[in-house]
Amino acid sequence: MEDSPAIVARGLKKSYGDVEAVRGIDLHVARGEVFALLGPNGAGKTTTVEILEGHRKADAGEVRVLGHDPARRERALLERIGIVLQETGIEPFLTVEEAIELYRGYYPHPRPTDEILHVVGLEEKRSSRVNKLSGGQKRRLDVGIGLAGDPDLLFLDEPTTGFDPSARRNAWQVVKNLAALGKTIVLTTHYMDEAQNLADRVAIVVGGRIVAEGPPGTLGGTELEQTRISFSLPSEAAALPASFGATASGAGYVIVTKEPVRVLYDLTGWALTEAVELADLTVSKPSLEDVYLELTGGVAGTE
Repeated sequence: MEDSPAIVARGLKKSYGDVEAVRGIDLHVARGEVFALLGPNGAGKTTTVEILEGHRKADAGEVRVLGHDPARRERALLERIGIVLQETGIEPFLTVEEAIELYRGYYPHPRPTDEILHVVGLEEKRSSRVNKLSGGQKRRLDVGIGLAGDPDLLFLDEPTTGFDPSARRNAWQVVKNLAALGKTIVLTTHYMDEAQNLADRVAIVVGGRIVAEGPPGTLGGTELEQTRISFSLPSEAAALPASFGATASGAGYVIVTKEPVRVLYDLTGWALTEAVELADLTVSKPSLEDVYLELTGGVAGTE
């Protein structure tokens, strides 16, 4: 059914000898959703995605991808998914258009070449040889090839690794174009800003388990959702009331609170009464990177 989830997994487990790579992962990915998997090296992300793609079989648990068991490698499923690996071997002397046409020929209902070129932003490079493309353009071609069969579900593995900032932004637009087409996208990335900008929901995997899941802006639970208010005071200012619960930080102060509106009202009211300037006043919530580092113990990187 088209209103059923794109991916449902319950209790996924996978071991390699004595090493438990996946320890009971549950996943639910809605159709049309951009879902990002984050986690440090060895967390179990790659194994989880390979199970979803059908490249590995889980030792335990249940998984359905577009209603199918991916381990069975059924044609009815393979025709509906696209996979974009970190590196794709494409014949270097083909043109961009020829490469896409080649892969379109493998599917019964391919997406039109012109539409693929438009989505990935390679219209002007359609006659260029693959070996003449920049790194960012080759990556866009990888995505174009993943779109050749007009998949309902697309797996993107580290789509912007090694890109310069401009190329990364271009790649982000490609992903947004795919989402606008209604595609379901499962994304693995080690760039927190990438997940923050692209994903509807994020799951952080640590030690083979999901330790947090939800929209990027609300991830991490109440302890990590507190607002941080920082400011500095002139040396001649009156003493800051202890009721604010401020702590000294460098040359200024920090207040961490779940009630930022009330605290700001009281703080600015005190400053006006005392004729005190709140220099460098900033209000911020933890970024996805802050949440990630907190949940992973400061361990960065991916599998």
